Amino acid sequence: MYKLIATYKIPEDAEAFNKHYEEVHTPLVKKVPGVKEIRMNRVFAAPMGKPTLHLVAEVVFTDKETFNNAMKSPENMACGKDVMKFAGELVSIHFAEEEIVRP
Repeated sequence: MYKLIATYKIPEDAEAFNKHYEEVHTPLVKKVPGVKEIRMNRVFAAPMGKPTLHLVAEVVFTDKETFNNAMKSPENMACGKDVMKFAGELVSIHFAEEEIVRP
């Protein structure tokens, strides 16, 4: 699997952030061609002290070609514009190839 992983620091107004993310941003992400699934990880704690992250989102694609095509799409560009508008100073974007290691 290939992924776009977005990590979000804790926003000043978590309620407004969550509302925009759920009502505006997620619907835009769902329109990106080739998206297999969106994995939402809502951070609730850290081993020591308070967490520094609010949300980790993983947008999953089945293969590298699908991922590359999606990243070039107008729909993905719209997502990028939106995320910079509402969370530009909070977000860090990463691209990853998943490897599953089983015990």
